[in-house]
Amino acid sequence: MFLSKVGHKSNTLLQKSLYSTIGGFQSPLHITNEPIKPFESTSTDVLLLKKALQKYQSKALEIPLIINGEKIFKNRTFKAQVNPSNHQQVLCNYAQAEPSDVQKAIDAAMESKKAWAKMSLDERSAVFLKAADLISTKYRYDLLATTMLGQGKNVYQAEIDTIGELADFFRFNVKYAFEMYKQQPCESTKGVWNRTEYRPLEGFVYAVSPFNFTAIAGNLFAAPALLGNTCLWKPSATAVLSNYLLMEIMLEAGLPKGVVNFIPGNAEKITEQILNDKHFAALHFTGSTKVFKNLCKEIYSKDHFKEYPRIVGETGGKNFHLVHESCTLEHTVLSTLRGAFEYQGQKCSATSRLYLPESISSEFIDLFKTYLSQIKTEDCSENIKGFIGPVIHEQSFDKLANAIEEAKKDPELEIISGGQYNKSKGFFVEPTLIKTTNPNHKFLKQEFFGPLLTYYVYPNNEFAEICETIDETSDYGLTGSIFAQSRDAILLANEKLRYSAGNFYINDKSTGAVVGQQSFGGSRQSGTCDKAGSGSLLTRFVSVRSIKENFLEISDYKYPHNH
Repeated sequence: MFLSKVGHKSNTLLQKSLYSTIGGFQSPLHITNEPIKPFESTSTDVLLLKKALQKYQSKALEIPLIINGEKIFKNRTFKAQVNPSNHQQVLCNYAQAEPSDVQKAIDAAMESKKAWAKMSLDERSAVFLKAADLISTKYRYDLLATTMLGQGKNVYQAEIDTIGELADFFRFNVKYAFEMYKQQPCESTKGVWNRTEYRPLEGFVYAVSPFNFTAIAGNLFAAPALLGNTCLWKPSATAVLSNYLLMEIMLEAGLPKGVVNFIPGNAEKITEQILNDKHFAALHFTGSTKVFKNLCKEIYSKDHFKEYPRIVGETGGKNFHLVHESCTLEHTVLSTLRGAFEYQGQKCSATSRLYLPESISSEFIDLFKTYLSQIKTEDCSENIKGFIGPVIHEQSFDKLANAIEEAKKDPELEIISGGQYNKSKGFFVEPTLIKTTNPNHKFLKQEFFGPLLTYYVYPNNEFAEICETIDETSDYGLTGSIFAQSRDAILLANEKLRYSAGNFYINDKSTGAVVGQQSFGGSRQSGTCDKAGSGSLLTRFVSVRSIKENFLEISDYKYPHNH
């Protein structure tokens, strides 16, 4: 099939190889979403998961840096990642990258790029397709266990994240990359061949990942790497365990040394070193709005980069559910409960503001409270049937506890349900429902990133006005939903809220975008709206070159009109 068959263990071999491909390949024809397992209590899946959970709880792992494929333990400062459900339990101690390590990672990325960028798309794709299969088979329960323990997820939230979405990202990115490469000029004049080349960026990519989704962490390095880029990956301090396992999976899948370099550590030190290098070519970021703004400001203030850096970011949201009087009540209540409190409200897309029509507000809240009373916060790795676990760390816990205490004292706020919190063992915050009488209250504007839902009751005849209020209240523009059976109400909301949400849902919760079905990302202060899970994201990590080859010779410099 190939002129040169190469292994992945030696960059030297890769650099000496010919990257000629015989044949026009395409992505696998049947790329579909990874099936999600239900984890019924008597299933074999539960038994295998419990075994994996026990393995990662029995001993704290020591996690190194990985630079140019080398695991670096010696002479490191180590930091602990704890279980947020039981903060006395250390899950791992991980090495901290120093500036000299970052420079080694930059050097490794630039050196490995010489070979990786030349490798054909089908060869690069094979690495990620194999990784997707390893994720969904051999390492499924290990990834679930490390994500549940380290990031406080229940089994279903871990399954849709670290198995379903992660495998989907890797597979669908391959599909989108092949489709992009096929986009070629539609015209060529006689004697001319026009073609388009999708070059990787000239420098390296800095991938900064969050704690809340292992899948997002994977996509932040995988999307640019698939296209021939090389990356420095800084994982979140509270997701190192699962992210390190993912890095190990990538190496097993055949990712060449230096293509992705794993450098946990102090964000400010790492970022400073990276942004001082002229070869920095792109930031791929998911995290807080404040951090992203600071990074943008710092990048734009520098002028030593070899090329204009690409900035791709997804940050926060103050996501809404707008309820119309024509809604189906129970469906809307249950969808709102899920949207607000799944994974403790720690999704960028989590529902955190709710607008109810006056005529059905009492009935809605009574039913909502009934369902909410059935839910308790718990360690979901101990009780596999658990629904809500802990928030991620003490800083988040304290922020949420302070907000709850503030709500108790504010005359414009009333705690309707919940409001309890306890960090004696884990960082547990009860799902809390808050009513406000002020449609412009800061609780409808501020992102808490936790299980706090604030609602406002509006007069039925002011539906158009409340749409305008929703649009103007928040600086964010990530996700939002309209619940209505009235088509007129749906059309009105769709129009008035056009820019208030990059992901807009009709009669569905504001969370749960699926790769290949709903691309994800918002604008305004929610990010650059480059839509992860779609081909548009991949275009940000290529530098397009147009090639024109002429086969005919000219015999005169003059054009016809010159004669």
